[in-house]
Amino acid sequence: MEVVIAPADQLARLAADAVEALLRGKPDAVLGLATGSSPLKVYDELVRRHEAGLSFARARAFMLDEYVGLPAEHPERYRNVIEKEIASRVDFEPGAVEGPDGLADDLVAACAAYEAAIADAGGVDLQILGIGTDGHIAFNEPGSSLASRTRIKTLTRQTREDNARFFGGSVDDVPRHCLTQGLATIMSARHLVLLATGKAKAEAVHQLVEGPVSAMWPASVMQLHPHATVLVDDAAASRLQLADYYRETFEDKPDWQGL
Repeated sequence: MEVVIAPADQLARLAADAVEALLRGKPDAVLGLATGSSPLKVYDELVRRHEAGLSFARARAFMLDEYVGLPAEHPERYRNVIEKEIASRVDFEPGAVEGPDGLADDLVAACAAYEAAIADAGGVDLQILGIGTDGHIAFNEPGSSLASRTRIKTLTRQTREDNARFFGGSVDDVPRHCLTQGLATIMSARHLVLLATGKAKAEAVHQLVEGPVSAMWPASVMQLHPHATVLVDDAAASRLQLADYYRETFEDKPDWQGL
């Protein structure tokens, strides 16, 4: 696992560098897209690069998760959020960005179909991730099986409180259920790039990077991935015991070596 500690704008550029390098070398790459506040600067940077010539026309993308039951037109439905923040701002082909169907009549079948769609696409080449204050990635809440696949999950009170800001501050308006890629699904991606900023994420980042691998901190499963990158600012890194070493390692990194 590589840990990079830098200002948020630099982190966004580093993540965008990884996406751009992938698309330059493999124009039909499969991307994994996350919602939430963590990837927004990355998406803005990718849009800037698209305007400078970077194409997504042959790429495909899969979303991490979706709320269950939000109307198709709801602005916080994750399919609409991804469309607004990145898909409509670059040149993805129609239908190239897919997400789990939170309005399906048969949610179990919808989860199985989503797993099959990712597999049929050849798997995700680069997955962008954020992390919750309780250590969840996607909507894999504490206690999630490390072997889990796409499924329905009940959101914790903490997650719903964290997300209430997107629903006018009302936790009661945040759905209680979601469909989410499982931890094993996420771990099947060839490169994981997680971004975290702010003091509120410091304990989760500490457990992710330096704690034991545990279902109580679901993101800690990333320690077992052969190509995982964690991009954090100083505040999010404030609980890391080896922070000085991570800084030194990044400063001494060979120029030819990407993330």
